[in-house]
Amino acid sequence: MKHPSPEARKNQAEFLRNCPPEQRAFFEQNFRVGNAAYLYHQQALILEEPTEEDFQHWLEGLPENIRRNKEAEGFEKCRTHVPFTRHVMERRDIGMDDWMKRNLSDEDYNFWQQSGQGNVPVPISDEKKGATSSNEPK
Repeated sequence: MKHPSPEARKNQAEFLRNCPPEQRAFFEQNFRVGNAAYLYHQQALILEEPTEEDFQHWLEGLPENIRRNKEAEGFEKCRTHVPFTRHVMERRDIGMDDWMKRNLSDEDYNFWQQSGQGNVPVPISDEKKGATSSNEPK
């Protein structure tokens, strides 16, 4: 998915032109997925128009210390924060997982989920748990 901003598209294209060939596919995929996520959150601001009611509802679900901080920041400052825009979209039954699935290729959607951005847990490898893998040299 391409970025909606011509300047961002130009910057991404320039980056890819200067990218080592063996890394190009990785960064192309990251840009497609990142651009899709950006569009999802922008939709909350442009099409769904967050309200003060959305803000109050969002605050109710936050831990006390974060809620106080976000209340102090106020609606106008928080209206572009990613956790809030996702809350707005979810409240309108536009879930990010389904949106990303509809707007990405199967390969890019799976990459997004495996990166930990999706709504599914990412398995922790044995290495991260502190165990050694049977494939490691002893």
